[in-house]
Amino acid sequence: QDHVAQRGIHAFGIKTLHRVAQGLSQQRCRIGDWIAGVVTEEPELVVVADARVAQMQRDIDQFKPQLEQVAAFRKKKAKLEKKIDVIDELDRARSGPVRVMSELAMRTPERLWLKSVKTTGGTIQLKGLSLDNELVAVFLRGLSDSEYFEAVDLDGTKLEGGKGKLKLVSFGIRAKLVSPKSDEDVAGKQG
Repeated sequence: QDHVAQRGIHAFGIKTLHRVAQGLSQQRCRIGDWIAGVVTEEPELVVVADARVAQMQRDIDQFKPQLEQVAAFRKKKAKLEKKIDVIDELDRARSGPVRVMSELAMRTPERLWLKSVKTTGGTIQLKGLSLDNELVAVFLRGLSDSEYFEAVDLDGTKLEGGKGKLKLVSFGIRAKLVSPKSDEDVAGKQG
């Protein structure tokens, strides 16, 4: 909203003009009601009342351009706020993949390696190797605690390696990618 004030739209002046116009309109209605009661009693007062009504109408007509300007400013403000929202959303989308990779790196325990990371639509598929099943479980919990992943699910594990080779656990994980609303939300939940 500060951005709107920086573009020369002064809400205080707009609100003041709007209140003045509303006041004049209310006075006009009250005078009209008063005239209706007096017309039957005193014809001289009708002339005075007509003059006041005419003056009020001139005052309303005088402030009409300002009211139109207020309406135009409100439309312009709404358009600017929409544009800013779109820019913010594009900024979040642009930095999303970098943050997801950073989150994966932070959540990956030692002695666990990712062989492939594949995204399709809003889903991410991870394949990797680990020294044991316990590390895979730690990795799954870490991803579940992240703001960037939902519905984290283990596709399966399989023991790999033969005679004389190091035995490793091959695993596959699938999760839904989520875009946190703001950096402050993510920082607050991580810290």
